[in-house]
Amino acid sequence: MKINIGSTERMLRFITGVIIIGVGAYYQSWWGVIGLVPLLTGLFRFCPLYAMLGMNTCKS
Repeated sequence: MKINIGSTERMLRFITGVIIIGVGAYYQSWWGVIGLVPLLTGLFRFCPLYAMLGMNTCKS
């Protein structure tokens, strides 16, 4: 996996994922599971959709 997410976007994805998971847990909703997507892409710095579209927000 080649890194295709920059540091700013990585932090935003991580924070967004944690917030979505927290809100889902608070309301006891399965929607919180959706928060795993931005959380994991932020942790691994790789987005499969970006790879398919040829996008890259990483500067290096």
